[in-house]
Amino acid sequence: MNKWFNFIVVSLSISLLYGCGEENKNNVVAAEQETFKWKLVTSWPKNFPGLGTAPENFATIVNEMSNGRLQIKVYGAGEIVPGFQVFDAVSQGTAQMGHAASYYWKGKMTAAPIFTALPFGLNAQETNGWLHYGGGLELWRELYKPFGVIPFAGGSTGVQSAGWFKKEINSVADLQGLKIRIPGLGGEVMKKLGAVPVALTGGELFTSLQSGAIDATEWVGPYNDLAFGFYKVAEHYYASGWHEPGAMLEFTVNEQAYLSLPKDLQKIVEVAARAINQDMLDEYTARNNTAMETLKNKYGVEIKTLPISVMKALKKASAEVIQEQIDNDPMMAKVMKSYSKFQTQVSAYHKVSEEEYYKNRSN
Repeated sequence: MNKWFNFIVVSLSISLLYGCGEENKNNVVAAEQETFKWKLVTSWPKNFPGLGTAPENFATIVNEMSNGRLQIKVYGAGEIVPGFQVFDAVSQGTAQMGHAASYYWKGKMTAAPIFTALPFGLNAQETNGWLHYGGGLELWRELYKPFGVIPFAGGSTGVQSAGWFKKEINSVADLQGLKIRIPGLGGEVMKKLGAVPVALTGGELFTSLQSGAIDATEWVGPYNDLAFGFYKVAEHYYASGWHEPGAMLEFTVNEQAYLSLPKDLQKIVEVAARAINQDMLDEYTARNNTAMETLKNKYGVEIKTLPISVMKALKKASAEVIQEQIDNDPMMAKVMKSYSKFQTQVSAYHKVSEEEYYKNRSN
């Protein structure tokens, strides 16, 4: 039976290639042989651990899977465009692809930050579930459609740390006037509590802390924080996650460039992005462990937690910020309706599965 099945498949392939005329045959062969060269701009320093290596790995996979038919060159922040101009570069066709975080575009789209992280929202595992099986990706693409940009999930760092502070945080009052680098909705929450959120790319953080331009910064977690050396310029490290419980990054693709690819190359881009999306989370899960031990044992960093009073204030302010934006933006309301429904459902399940397991494992 397999022999006859293979014979039929081969026969059909030959018919499709040769039976439809010489012109069609040449078109098929030409499509298979055509080479595409793309630029991929990022919001990260070139080859920065995790964030910067993910797009490099993506480019390598695509090149190998396409047998060199789609070649992608990766550029770090500032090499072609600054880190905060990645979305515009992709939208305008300056580059065919980008790798960044959607909350950088909140000035263009109120709902954009949701697709990176929502304070006290979905974790990495849950976000992937919502995007790929809960309607989230369709809403993301609807949001970016007017700009001619197609988003793909592009990796998650998992729960991010509250950050590095030059002074100790003992109460909400300690946030008053605090200049802190924190993007997205987390920045809006900090502002509501009296802090001063500052927008900076990764490459600017160390010197800004060192010079006193900022008093605190969140970045990612031990793996990346160690690489930047924040322990040298800020004494207090708070690991309490709240603002980015599952920070999702994005691959963005210029729509015209994507549609110009043959179908098989389009599929390669899709599958490679999905692979890197999971690979990055795997890497951060593994690397954060080692980096945290290094920070503690080699550099004497004390891993602290924010006071309960501060965490409660952050949660209350988060709900207020989100509701204000829902009230003022129909697309924000539409996305949050889907997000909130999924979070309610998955939280109920994880309460009796993941959370219960963690309790059992700790006992």
